[in-house]
Amino acid sequence: MTISLIQMDITWADPAANRARAETAIESLPTDVDLIVLPEMFSTGFAMQPQSIAEAEPSATLAWMRTMASQRSCAVAASVAVAVNDGTTTYRNRFFFVKPDGSVTHYDKHHLFTYGGEPQSYTAGDERVVVEWRGVRFILFVCYDLRFPVWSRNREDYDCALYVGNWPTSRIGAWTALLRARAIENQCFVVGVNRVGTDPACRYCGASLAIDPYGHDLAACAIDEECSATAVLDMDVLRAFRTKFPVLKDRDV
Repeated sequence: MTISLIQMDITWADPAANRARAETAIESLPTDVDLIVLPEMFSTGFAMQPQSIAEAEPSATLAWMRTMASQRSCAVAASVAVAVNDGTTTYRNRFFFVKPDGSVTHYDKHHLFTYGGEPQSYTAGDERVVVEWRGVRFILFVCYDLRFPVWSRNREDYDCALYVGNWPTSRIGAWTALLRARAIENQCFVVGVNRVGTDPACRYCGASLAIDPYGHDLAACAIDEECSATAVLDMDVLRAFRTKFPVLKDRDV
């Protein structure tokens, strides 16, 4: 399984510009990539006023992700601010996993960022979501979810945890430490994709990483730079490690 991480700057509240920026980055990737991962709310930035930026369904950004997945014959994953109308309008920080056949799996961010006021604007999801793609089981998480190990606990139901974030420079030490911890304690691969640049509230330095179950880097993006990085997840290595050293069998219930 080959995964490309796209660490990008985000133009505030301009989905068309951000889709174009992401598409340029995607065009530079190897042709044999199985999965492309973009940051949290890559089309708008992390906005606490979703009324002005959330996309109504059908989402133009989701349509773009379907096009990219089809053209590249790979999956594309990222979170988008969406407006959901179930009789009343609610706003979700929704992580889409799109396959090249157009099928979509989504996860709604469960841990909303109270410090930034996210619960006042968005509705939390309440379901863990695992999606299988080309022989690898991926669990989907968004940004602040990284701080909560119980929610991330591997129940022997996934092989790789995907975290997309807008994680600020001031707390980047926690980002890198927790990504490694999640990989080690859950005996899994971890991919964390963060943004760079600034928004009205914060500065971001990236530090996007792909990590193996031992806590070692498989790929890393440069600090404070727009860039991409590609990692190979070796499932034979993961299976052998889990068989030899069955940590998950001894986990707390």
